[in-house]
Amino acid sequence: MDDLLSALKQARTLEARGTVEVTVLFPPRELPTKSAKALPRVPFRPGLLTRSFRVSRMGQEAVAGRPTSRFELIPKNTQAARWTLWIDQEWNIPLAYQESFPDGTPARRAVFQKVNARPATVQLALPAPAGGLRAALLSALPGLRLPAGSQPTEVKSRPGGGLEVSLSDGVNVFALVTSPRGVRAAPGIASRKVGAGFVWLVGNLPQSVLNQALARVSRVDAAGLETLRGTFVKVDASNVQNSPDSQPDSR
Repeated sequence: MDDLLSALKQARTLEARGTVEVTVLFPPRELPTKSAKALPRVPFRPGLLTRSFRVSRMGQEAVAGRPTSRFELIPKNTQAARWTLWIDQEWNIPLAYQESFPDGTPARRAVFQKVNARPATVQLALPAPAGGLRAALLSALPGLRLPAGSQPTEVKSRPGGGLEVSLSDGVNVFALVTSPRGVRAAPGIASRKVGAGFVWLVGNLPQSVLNQALARVSRVDAAGLETLRGTFVKVDASNVQNSPDSQPDSR
């Protein structure tokens, strides 16, 4: 775990560039594979990761002709996605990662095919979750059951009304949405009508787990939502500098 956290810390100041093959199989899309100049960003949160995952170093492999160490991240919540990271042995930054379903089937993968001779300097920051956010969320949505190991990390206003709350277990990110409208059924999406509006939960979890998280939501507390909006919503601002094609995959 310490070796992995060291690499993730290094990745906040150094980033490999070159040609990356990015394949997204979940959620399904018409063109699952595309190219990028850097790895799409995954918002790793060390504190949550340490509590939610076990980490094993699984040997050495070559990525884009460079020696790497392969790390397996196994979630303590056996229904959550597992991850594999390939860390460059010289630069101590990721050159590839794969998100997999619990049975090992790939959900998405990003791997360098070619890499530049030297990494680029970047400046990244991941804000810590605001204190009191979890309590405020559970007060606004009585009966909500957060996915095992996950905590709310940020809140955003939605253009069409409602809020989007990001939940994280340190690696996997789930979107909890309040909205005046429902959402079309699809793998990885649960939607429940509550009062005059809807609550959605989106993420790489079994459908039954997503449904159970929302099953007991009895109401949407308007005052509680306003507390979330007024206290925790921040103006959007990119914290990525000099990082082409490396935005998080929107789920």
